[in-house]
Amino acid sequence: MKLDFDKIDIPFLKAPPHEARLLPEGRMAGPMPWVIAIIMFLTILSAAAGLSLARSATGLDADLAGRVTIQIVEANPQKRAAQTAAVEKELARMTGVQSFRRVPDAEVSALLQPWFGAEALDEDLPVPTLVDATIDSTAPGAFASMRSAVVAVAPSARVEAHAQWLGPLTRLLGSLTFLAWMLVVLMGGATLSIVVLAARSALNTHRETIEVMHLLGSTDAQIAQLFQRRIALDALFGAGLGLAAALITMLLLRGRLAAVGSELLGSVGIGWAGWLFLLLMPVVSAGLATIAARTTILSALRRIL
Repeated sequence: MKLDFDKIDIPFLKAPPHEARLLPEGRMAGPMPWVIAIIMFLTILSAAAGLSLARSATGLDADLAGRVTIQIVEANPQKRAAQTAAVEKELARMTGVQSFRRVPDAEVSALLQPWFGAEALDEDLPVPTLVDATIDSTAPGAFASMRSAVVAVAPSARVEAHAQWLGPLTRLLGSLTFLAWMLVVLMGGATLSIVVLAARSALNTHRETIEVMHLLGSTDAQIAQLFQRRIALDALFGAGLGLAAALITMLLLRGRLAAVGSELLGSVGIGWAGWLFLLLMPVVSAGLATIAARTTILSALRRIL
C-alpha cells in the first residue's frame, strides 16, 4: 500500500492541488527524511536512556535513604551474641531508628557461600552478625548519633550507611543522565540544521518558479507555506520512521534485560509519562522543523528580492 501524503487532511499541511504540482519531487524525495529518521532514532534512544537512568537514580536514592548495616565482627561466639543483643536493645530504645532486623545466620551464610564454599563455612568459621536498620535520614546527625550509641555498647560493631558505598554509583547515574540529555539537545540541533539546509536547497532549485510566482502576485508568506508544507511532511515521515525503529529496539532490549534477572537492571523503566514524552517527540520535531523552514525561507526570500 502506497501512502499519498498529499491527501493528508491537516489544515496547516494541506495545500491546493495547483500548489502541490509546483514541486513534483516533493513526495519523500531526497535524503532529508531518511537522515531525520536516523537522527530521531538516536534521539529517542538517548531520551529513553536519560529517562531510565534518572528514574533509576531517584529510586536508588529513595531505597538507600536511611538504610544502615551494622556488622558485629567478633570471633568469640558468646561475646558476639552479647554485643548483638546489646545493639538490638539500643536500637529499640533510640527514637531516630524507624525499624531494624537481625539478618538470620542462614542468610548470611548463603551470601558468603559463593566465596568461601559450604565446606569452609561448616568448619566453625566465625561469621559476623548483621543487623539491617532504617533511620530517619531527614533528622540532622541521625546516623552519627546512632553510630556512637552502637559502638558504645558493642566495640566490635561496624556501622555502614548504604548511601556511603553506593554513592559513586548514584553519581555515575547522574553523569550518564546528563550525557544522555546533552545528546538529545545536540541531535535536535542537528535536525534543525538539516531542515535549514533542505529549505535553502529547495529555494535554489525552484528559484525561477519563485520569481514567476512573485510576478503573478504571490506573497512571501504564500511561497513559504508551500515549501514548509513539503518539509513538514518529510520531517514527520522521517521522525515517525525513527520512532518506530527506536520502539522496536527498546522492546528487544527490554526482553534482554528481563532475561538477565538483575534487580538493578530490572528496575530500569521510564513510566507512562516517559512513554508519552517519547511518542510526542516526532510531532514536536516536525513542528520545530516547520517553524525553522518557514523562518529560513522568509529570510531568504527577503534577501532575494
